Amino acid sequence: MTSTIRALRPAPLPPAADAGAPPRDLASVYRKYCRYVAAVCLRISGRRQELDDLVQEVFAEAASTFEALREPEAIRGWLATIAVRVTRKRLHRLRMYGWIGLAPVPDYDEVADAAASPYDRALLAAIYRALDAVALDDRIAFVLHHVEGETLESVAKLTSSSLTTTKRRIQRARSSLERRLSDD
Repeated sequence: MTSTIRALRPAPLPPAADAGAPPRDLASVYRKYCRYVAAVCLRISGRRQELDDLVQEVFAEAASTFEALREPEAIRGWLATIAVRVTRKRLHRLRMYGWIGLAPVPDYDEVADAAASPYDRALLAAIYRALDAVALDDRIAFVLHHVEGETLESVAKLTSSSLTTTKRRIQRARSSLERRLSDD
């Protein structure tokens, strides 16, 4: 399962996307990091149909605090933290709507890269369906670590939790996924 998830990880941004001096205005930040923010939101949520809204929410929130950013070199991590928070709120809201039967049915068939094989596409869709039953914080930590390839320390920072809590969340998600996917 883990090797399939890693194989489906999105291609990294070209090196030039992170090179050079940090941008000083929000429009430049958007142009430089919108693909990265979209990738983080997509991998956490698995819902391509909501991707534009999520990216807009991330940059709307970023706009309100952009001037207070003290370390321009930290823009990428700052945006990732906002993306995690915004996507978590959206997933929480969708789960609440789901409890009363109002949430749209997600189409996880579009999560995988276009070059992925039909088998890998089906497997990734099954993984995201199984992730729907995992606690949100566990899901987010698992996806950031196993899909986005973030280090444990980075996941802890992005989710504002301790390293121990992050490890525990990832292990719970992994156990839940293995249990659910072995039944299929």
